[in-house]
Amino acid sequence: MRILGIETSCDETGVALYDTERGLLADALYSQVAMHADFGGVVPELASRDHTRKLLPLIQQVLDDAGLGRGDLDGIAYTAGPGLVGALMVGASTAHGLALALGIPVLGVHHMEGHLLAPMLEDEAPAFPFVALLVSGGHTQLVEVRGLGEYRLLGESVDDAAGEAFDKAAKMLGLPYPGGPQVAKLAEAGDPARFRFPRPMTDRPGLDFSFSGLKTHTLTSVNALRDAGELDDRGRADIARAFEEAVVDTLVIKCRRALDQTGLKRLVVAGGVSANRRLRERLAIEVGKRRARTYYPRGRFCTDNGAMIAYVGAQRLLAGERDGTAMRAVPRWPLADLTPPTITA
Repeated sequence: MRILGIETSCDETGVALYDTERGLLADALYSQVAMHADFGGVVPELASRDHTRKLLPLIQQVLDDAGLGRGDLDGIAYTAGPGLVGALMVGASTAHGLALALGIPVLGVHHMEGHLLAPMLEDEAPAFPFVALLVSGGHTQLVEVRGLGEYRLLGESVDDAAGEAFDKAAKMLGLPYPGGPQVAKLAEAGDPARFRFPRPMTDRPGLDFSFSGLKTHTLTSVNALRDAGELDDRGRADIARAFEEAVVDTLVIKCRRALDQTGLKRLVVAGGVSANRRLRERLAIEVGKRRARTYYPRGRFCTDNGAMIAYVGAQRLLAGERDGTAMRAVPRWPLADLTPPTITA
């Protein structure tokens, strides 16, 4: 089956073509980061309009890159949620309209299931079962994965996601949006011994996360340096380093606990924050101590992309799952609601 994947959940328009026998044939991504940077975050209405402008040209680009036409498609998968409802509707309506015109099946898939299974696109893909850390601007979750649709939530953030905390810390430090890569870059010049920020919820059992207190601590530290006249380049770098170390330590501690609790030896790390260099270094050490292995998607598939949607859609469409006649756009959709593929229409 050749499946076209469409991703429009937030501020990136992603399209990809996945063949269940040959693998990924082509993919393309357009990022709206530059447009939203002037506002310090995503503006939903602007995001929806830009998806409308970019989606059809990207679909044609991917087909051209693969040397195929629309008549060569066997199915279409699109992100049905979670995400910004207007942005989701652009992808859903395009997918349903194109599928209806071509007479092929269409299926809305879960955005986070896409991230969860993105490492399956790699040559050395993880085997089931494994523990997954989903860590992005909107989600921080630990999930036990037994198979496609067989997910058990182990822990999640009770407030801010890790990526959201990075963005807010960046704003406090006067850094541009998106904040995660900016904070990480500034932290490289920071002194790790000057400040020690709290590691939230690591002093008690459990696998849940909380980053709102760390955000408050960061703001307090920034204000203290400003009042003392020490919020210079060095001071900002030292705070960035302390903040990054606190987030990374927290994520690593919880991953270690999850592996110990489940007894599993494979850890998948996906989502935008999975690209953080310091996080990867620390996980390599801690996971290695347990004779376990960590799997990541390739760099361009850490953030939102069409390839992960095409892959998940292909697996579920291959199993006979289909949308009905109504398109789906689900802004809030818990990952725990997913089940193994079922024939729906």
